[in-house]
Amino acid sequence: MKASAKKLLSAGLLFFMLAVGCSKDEPSEPDGPETNKTFISSVDISRYPEIMLSNPVFYDQNNQVKDLLSILKESGVNTIRVKLWVDPADGHAGFAEVKQFSQTLHNKGFKTWLTVHYSDTWADPGSQETPARWQNLDYPNLLDSMSAYTAKVVEEMSPDYIQIGNEINAGFLFPMGSINNFNQFKALLEAGIQAVRKANSDTKIMLHFAGINGASLFYNKVKDLDFDIIGLSYYPWWHGKELSVLEQTMKQLSENYDKDIVVAETAYPFTLDWNDWTNNIVGTEDQLISPDYPASETGQQEFIRAIKTISWENVERGLGFSYWGGEQIAWKGPEATDASAWENLALFDFNNKALQVLNEFESE
Repeated sequence: MKASAKKLLSAGLLFFMLAVGCSKDEPSEPDGPETNKTFISSVDISRYPEIMLSNPVFYDQNNQVKDLLSILKESGVNTIRVKLWVDPADGHAGFAEVKQFSQTLHNKGFKTWLTVHYSDTWADPGSQETPARWQNLDYPNLLDSMSAYTAKVVEEMSPDYIQIGNEINAGFLFPMGSINNFNQFKALLEAGIQAVRKANSDTKIMLHFAGINGASLFYNKVKDLDFDIIGLSYYPWWHGKELSVLEQTMKQLSENYDKDIVVAETAYPFTLDWNDWTNNIVGTEDQLISPDYPASETGQQEFIRAIKTISWENVERGLGFSYWGGEQIAWKGPEATDASAWENLALFDFNNKALQVLNEFESE
């Protein structure tokens, strides 16, 4: 064999050995969006600034006194979801409070997720009331005002995630932004999206739909808009008790519209009892997924474990979930009729001790 041939053979063997070694020691990264996924382990505690005015004492799972934010942080929660109203009657959830709260959350190391209701009060599929300050505007001025407001929110609060509207199944900013006035509805969404992109290109934009039924039709209508994340509310007593349907819907939406997806709101009771005189939203067995998920501490934890498995592990572009109302203890006392309708779905028991469901918020 000639010397030149020997050199070529040696080089070939060396290349082969290096290739084999690299394949063993340095596994290739998976293809697709999986490589860029960041787990969203979120709790919506929008009423926390209001609740803290009553000076409640919270306990971690070891019965040690700690502030609520520290308990959530130590449990693995990495994102806090907060609602924003335009001019609320009592100031709670308004611009000043949410801006201050956002700064507190960022200082604590949380990411923030703002759900902008574009209303002075609750906005959901049944109610999307235009803020009083905008009610007498014509459509072009409404568009401009909404856009300027959105830009101000992003510039001053720097959210990591932002929703353009809350549960906008039927539209928002009624009547002009009703989905029945589709061109106006879509233009308002687009104006909000453009305002966010211009103010902060790092903020991820979400469009939020309540439930499962009708979700595909809704996202098909807005599929050409420039948003990042599909958000779904899922409460079994309102949206169906088949978790397999939730999973299949999330997979189909994500694949069909090429989007990341999250469960933007969910919750489950740890009991059917109550701790004040405010009527609870969930209080009967027929609202549960029985017998798999009873209204118990274990049932609550196992339900959220299932939501986590679906929204993070089983759906390829699933980013995680947000637990709604985790802070809503009976903060006004046992005889209050105007306080929490959610204390049996909170993340703390009736003694304000952290429940075992918080173990499911840690990324693995």
